Amino acid sequence: MLDFSTLILNNKDPVYIQISNFVKKKILLRHAETGTGLPSRREVAAILNINPNTAQKAFKLMEDEGFIVTNTNVGSMIYLNEEIYSRIESELTELLVHDFVQGAKEVNLSYKKVIQLITDMWEDN
Repeated sequence: MLDFSTLILNNKDPVYIQISNFVKKKILLRHAETGTGLPSRREVAAILNINPNTAQKAFKLMEDEGFIVTNTNVGSMIYLNEEIYSRIESELTELLVHDFVQGAKEVNLSYKKVIQLITDMWEDN
């Protein structure tokens, strides 16, 4: 069962998107795979202290994107194939890079400086 207690919500992004992205990150990190169960919508709402309609909206989004399926007898669970995993990987990678570039631009870092910092840090780790 996927544990939502570690999800810390921010005030910047819609909560239902944060829930979906949290599940996607768990998938990308291989902490969730096909067959991994999700708590009920009401349980997610209680864990995160959010409106149940928001949890419902998150589950609907994840179902529409195809990486969870819901069976009335079993509940919701992760469903993955190569195409879905690749799409999630690309989406999260692009989001990470986008946020990084926006942050660098906000503090007026030059492209050259950013590339140098990445190169230095990549080689140090």
